[in-house]
Amino acid sequence: MIHHISIAARHPEHAAAVLAELLGGRSFPFPVFSGSYIALTDDPHRTAIEVYPLGTELKPGLEHEEVSSMNNEASSPFTATHAAVSVDLTEQQIKSIAARESWRAVTCNRGGLFDVVELWVENRVLIELLTPEMAKAYLNSMSSRQWADFLKQNAGTD
Repeated sequence: MIHHISIAARHPEHAAAVLAELLGGRSFPFPVFSGSYIALTDDPHRTAIEVYPLGTELKPGLEHEEVSSMNNEASSPFTATHAAVSVDLTEQQIKSIAARESWRAVTCNRGGLFDVVELWVENRVLIELLTPEMAKAYLNSMSSRQWADFLKQNAGTD
C-alpha cells in the first residue's frame, strides 16, 4: 500500500488544502522541505500527499545522509508522477470542487476495467480519484492474475 506521495505545485499551501478537502483530511505546513505543505488523513493507512514548491527536486544524500532537496528554476511544470486515490466523494462532488478551483476534472475509463476521475491539480499534476464505486471496480480488476489475463487478451491488438 502507498501511504504518501509527493507532488510539486505553484501554490503548495492552497493545493494541499484542496487535496485535504478531497481526501476528507486536513492540511498542515510540512517543514521538512521549505515552503511545503501536507494533506493528511486519519484513515487506517494515514494517507498523505506532500506538496512541495514547483521546482523542488529530491536527491539522494551522500553516503549515509538522508534525502536532500534543491530548487530547479528551469523544471517542467508537468510530470509523469501521478497517483490513484480512493475518496469518499461522488463524481459530482469531485467535479464541483474542481470547478471551483478551475482545475480540469474528467471521468475516464481505463482499458474497459474501471473508471477514474482525472483531477489535474493546478491543471498540471494528475491525481486519479476513485469514488467508492470506482474503487470497487478497480480492486476487482487489479490483481496480478487479472493483469496477466488482460495482457494476454490484448496481445497483438496494436
